[in-house]
Amino acid sequence: MKFGEKLRKCRKAIKMSQQELASKAGLGINTISNYEKGHTYPQNRDIYLKLADILGTDANYLRNENELSALESASPASDPSASENLISLARMLFSSDELSEKEKLALFRSVQDAFWAGAAL
Repeated sequence: MKFGEKLRKCRKAIKMSQQELASKAGLGINTISNYEKGHTYPQNRDIYLKLADILGTDANYLRNENELSALESASPASDPSASENLISLARMLFSSDELSEKEKLALFRSVQDAFWAGAAL
């Protein structure tokens, strides 16, 4: 998923308008709109940090456009932020309006099954 898609998804998950996000981040609404459309990206790493803080997510999640492969290649033993990224991704999925309650429950059960399968090792 691209940065702009993630930004829009996170913003909508917390029911924030583009104008509100722009104001809180000290950016113009056109900047936020262009980010979400994929026309531009932040040039400064601090912008990713500021946006992530406002949206309650991880800056690495916003920056990394291939988060699933990054999570698959990292383990908590070698990269402690892998757990944080996984939790951030789960929060987004569970707060998303794009998943039905049935899909969220199935996802939760899958995570729970993975936990118990790992605990049995």
